[in-house]
Amino acid sequence: MFSRYVAIGDSSTEGLDDPDGAGSWRGWADRLAVQVSGTSPGLLYANLAVRGRLVAQVRAEQLPRALELQPDLATVFAGVNDLLRPSCKLDVVLADVEALLAALVGVGATVLTLTVPDTTRVMPIARPLRARMSAFNEGVRRAAARTGALVADVGAYPVAGDPRLWSADRLHANALGHERIAAALADALGLPGATSDWRQPLPAPASRRRHEVARAEAVWLRTHFAPWLNRRLHGQSSGDGVTAKRPDYGPIS
Repeated sequence: MFSRYVAIGDSSTEGLDDPDGAGSWRGWADRLAVQVSGTSPGLLYANLAVRGRLVAQVRAEQLPRALELQPDLATVFAGVNDLLRPSCKLDVVLADVEALLAALVGVGATVLTLTVPDTTRVMPIARPLRARMSAFNEGVRRAAARTGALVADVGAYPVAGDPRLWSADRLHANALGHERIAAALADALGLPGATSDWRQPLPAPASRRRHEVARAEAVWLRTHFAPWLNRRLHGQSSGDGVTAKRPDYGPIS
């Protein structure tokens, strides 16, 4: 039984791109909160995540508030924004991840985190980052083992990189992807009714012709990659001016 759940992180935890039907985002953290509330009536839930945040920013901006809220359940997921940057110092990023996990475990919370999927099937341009992402996942597993946090090891299963679980921007999960992530966390937490079905692959996709693939790549480069690169070059973030969607505890609706 849990009474207070706090989620911290970046856009994945915020819920992009899983629309809630009311002009905002749902996401795996919201979905997990609903599942937890099934066995923890009266659960209170806060989501402090903000898109575009680096791990160091999550530690500086979100962790203090999360500790003030004294959760007995917490999820921590960040690092992809760091991994995408050429200047990424993986040892520093992983030290910050471990500090986040340790701090929340230290106040008595059950803490869950995630590994990152191999996104090269979704975004072939990311192939040079595969080794870095693999090393990040190994570091997250070690950090969780040292601190006592739980890991939903999404990155260990090929289905997590299935393009059908990702939105058009190839950086965020779609609704089905968020559903799978929530199921992975529920499984790691051992919630009643949780299963390992989230690991199962989707049916074989229909084949596409080369010109269809080429057209899709061109559209993605123009519509999504170019604006992202432009923000990086100008020192901007998708999270500029954005605040947490649930900065304080509220009931599960």
